[in-house]
Amino acid sequence: MSDTALPGISVPLLEEFLRTAAPGLLNGPLRVELLAGGRSNLTYLLTDGTGRWVLRRPPLGHVLATAHDMDREYRVLRALHPTDVPVPKPLVIAGAEIIGAPFYVMEFASGVVLRDRAQLDAFGAAAEQLAAELVTTLGRLHRLAPESVGLGDLGRPAGYLERQLRRWAAQLDASHSRDLPDLTSLGERLGRILPTGQAPAIVHGDYRLDNVVVDPAGGRVAGVLDWEMATIGDPLTDLASMVVWWDGIRGLDSPVAAVPGDVPGYPAGDTLVATYARETGRDLTEFGWYLGFAYYKIAAIFEGIHYRAQQGLTVGDGFDRLGALVPALVERGHAAVTEFA
Repeated sequence: MSDTALPGISVPLLEEFLRTAAPGLLNGPLRVELLAGGRSNLTYLLTDGTGRWVLRRPPLGHVLATAHDMDREYRVLRALHPTDVPVPKPLVIAGAEIIGAPFYVMEFASGVVLRDRAQLDAFGAAAEQLAAELVTTLGRLHRLAPESVGLGDLGRPAGYLERQLRRWAAQLDASHSRDLPDLTSLGERLGRILPTGQAPAIVHGDYRLDNVVVDPAGGRVAGVLDWEMATIGDPLTDLASMVVWWDGIRGLDSPVAAVPGDVPGYPAGDTLVATYARETGRDLTEFGWYLGFAYYKIAAIFEGIHYRAQQGLTVGDGFDRLGALVPALVERGHAAVTEFA
């Protein structure tokens, strides 16, 4: 798929821009393909027949404020690329005047993104190493001093958890298409029992296995992707998100990604939490709250996608199934908060 009808992009205009903004990058006609995966920003593979690059742009239609920030993603990639946190090298960024929406282009990270059961089965022999790598990479990110990489002003750590709750409640209101009282009450419960919080760190915002590129030779994390929600905040929100995606959605018919915790040979989420505690020395006694918040946030994201899918403004398969998962996510979120409280 590389004609002018490609959703969300004009190939001729993009090619003209790249030849001007990045001279020498293209050595042949530009071809573009919409990549599978990515339930938020749209991701495209670019190639000239020799090299490969990736373009990211916001979704079509209904876009919530601050939720699809290209400038933020590009800035974070540029800051982290020289560090020991593996990220693709960013190449060029542009506003909406080229393809109708802001976008950026980055290098292609070689490896695989583990999204389906067959891929996870193939990594079974290296499952424990893969899990350890995922946690180790997150620990590297959380140990970085934001000021040391020019990201000291990326976010406001004071009041981070309260603002997160307000943000996702506001985005639920902006994407309202049905009444979900249990989801509303989950947010209210979380707000009444806020934890003391952790020392701030650079937070990815959506850290999970299928948001990293893995070296197929042995399970090394070759690149961390999807930095659209990165900020400075409480690092345990990242850990909780990773754990919920790892095995917290077991038994649900999720079209987003396969669940490692469902696959024989893969360690349980508790093992990842214990590894993180050993590597970072952080206090995890209030971790149940963070799990409850992770379920709340994912439910809010799915509800926003459900809203766009109803309007025919999503590109890709599986969007129409996400809304049905929201009640189960909310139930598990309440259970995590009850255990914490």
